[in-house]
Amino acid sequence: MSRHPSVKWAQRSDKLFITVQLPDAQDVKFKLEPEGKFFFSATSGADKTPYEIELELLDKVNVEESKAGIGSRNIQYIVKKAENKWWSRLIKPTGKPPVFLTVDWDKWIDEDEEFTSKGGAAPDMGDMGFDFPDMGLGGGGFDGAVPEMDDDDENDTEDENVEEASSAEKEEVPPTASGEADPKKT
Repeated sequence: MSRHPSVKWAQRSDKLFITVQLPDAQDVKFKLEPEGKFFFSATSGADKTPYEIELELLDKVNVEESKAGIGSRNIQYIVKKAENKWWSRLIKPTGKPPVFLTVDWDKWIDEDEEFTSKGGAAPDMGDMGFDFPDMGLGGGGFDGAVPEMDDDDENDTEDENVEEASSAEKEEVPPTASGEADPKKT
């Protein structure tokens, strides 16, 4: 019996990103049909455990312009949509999605942010190879210089707190009946 590997997905108006997380995948087979049928199978591990996925995508896709790349930790697909539009979900069946299917928040961009400077265009795979730094697959995802902090505002608050603490320490603690300072008040 086959198992289901973890699958993450994200979208843009013109394409889908589907990532099958299966380390050391062997005998990878996949098929994409224009009607939106997505098939994947592979084996993994020393015992060659079989994994399989069959998804019925929400709408039609362009098979000729879709691409795949196999890495050591996962298999990534960029599936070109037949029509440039946002989908309300990845698969046709409504209700709760399969437990192995989740949103890829590393690649997710909201519809209204797609063409802004942060959203940018979707990464391109070129000739079936990935540009991994652009895919957000590690490397920290840092994309700019650290903004300088305005020390004046922060230090004012810190200085005031230090002054309050030191003035509280200088207050005299009344002695107890024995003539020593009360340890509860120090």
